[in-house]
Amino acid sequence: MNGREHAAPEILPPCPPPRPEQRELLHVDCASHVYPDGTPGIHGMCFRVYEGEIVALCGPNGAGKSTLIEHLNGLLQPSSGRVTVLGKDARPGGEQELWRLVGVVFQRADDQLFAPTVLDDVMFGPVNLGLDPEQAAAAAREALAAVGAGNLEGKMPAYLSGGEKRLVAIAGILAMNPQIVAFDEPTSDLDPVHSAAVEQIIRDLRDRRGISVVLATHDLDLAARLADRVCLVKNGSITAEGDPGAIFYDAPLLHDAGLREPSFVRFYRDLCGAWGIDPGDRPLTLEEVARSCRCAPAEEPEGRKKLE
Repeated sequence: MNGREHAAPEILPPCPPPRPEQRELLHVDCASHVYPDGTPGIHGMCFRVYEGEIVALCGPNGAGKSTLIEHLNGLLQPSSGRVTVLGKDARPGGEQELWRLVGVVFQRADDQLFAPTVLDDVMFGPVNLGLDPEQAAAAAREALAAVGAGNLEGKMPAYLSGGEKRLVAIAGILAMNPQIVAFDEPTSDLDPVHSAAVEQIIRDLRDRRGISVVLATHDLDLAARLADRVCLVKNGSITAEGDPGAIFYDAPLLHDAGLREPSFVRFYRDLCGAWGIDPGDRPLTLEEVARSCRCAPAEEPEGRKKLE
């Protein structure tokens, strides 16, 4: 699903059937969660993760994205409904413990880092999976190398930069060899260099490792560049689902979800208006905009001629 076919966005009924052409890894089945103070986090939530995809959960702050993420690996349990992984119920202490299959990279890397050294921290997961210390260290070093942080293994996590902490947190998840990795706002507080590094890591998880990725974000530009499928989250439920071109070019749908079109969508529409081009394509990146605009008129727009 890495192409740019643009089917119309789908307004979802409760718990629609799975896509027969894709292997389902995880299913949040009509789940609801109420926090101890009575605050609803999610309700009637139906969400699926398929093999080999990047799926983006897009919604404003407070929409329920983080609450859903915490259900994906058992950090939270639904008040009603259920979570299944590989077709089996996931439950605390059960055979299908989600933390073994689904890794979560939190928005605050400090919430994941606690050991004396980076290597100790990344080894923690493999040790808890039953690997001996030598095997765990090897898995940790491999994971650190995969995210470009092999030079950090002897450092103390507390003294790392924010970007370095994020890379180490991702390595700690990769060292456990999950089938799914969920990211909660993965680049929201990073500098451009580390943001680009994390973005490439996410692509590599899908393209080189075959790991499915869940991306919770209100950064629609990031989602447009990365996602194969987009789910809009509003008031604790998924309100619409589709491929990025279909969702991100539906301005009323986005506005209803409390979101704004990605910057390249707005740029392309403004450009088409200025040149008098019918915006038939739905580009989502600068490269796709450039390709779409090759059909732009050779003559300069009337407005520009008047200015000269």
